[in-house]
Amino acid sequence: MTAEEARSFASDWIAAWNAHDLEAILGHYEEDVELISPAAAQLLGRPDGRVIGKTALRAYFERGLAAYPELRFELEDVLCGVRSVVLYYINQKGTHTGEFMELSPAGTVARVMAHYSA
Repeated sequence: MTAEEARSFASDWIAAWNAHDLEAILGHYEEDVELISPAAAQLLGRPDGRVIGKTALRAYFERGLAAYPELRFELEDVLCGVRSVVLYYINQKGTHTGEFMELSPAGTVARVMAHYSA
């Protein structure tokens, strides 16, 4: 992944979330995606914070968007790797978030691990 591709991906991803456009958000993810997040653990009551598959991801994101109607992300930095990207952003509550996203050959997210400031 080039730096330009990483920035473009990040910009599209942030724009989809800030628009609360669920279909655009989900367009960034593979059908068999795996997400691990402390927010998922809290919102879904799952200690492991795991969400597997796009159907489950849709349900989780729908729940999150409903729970946080003021949700907004401000991109701080984009780090690119080999078939991966880390998005570092601040949400509407001022929480810093780093999301490691492993990308499929198609350029969509196959695995994501979210990390939040303490």
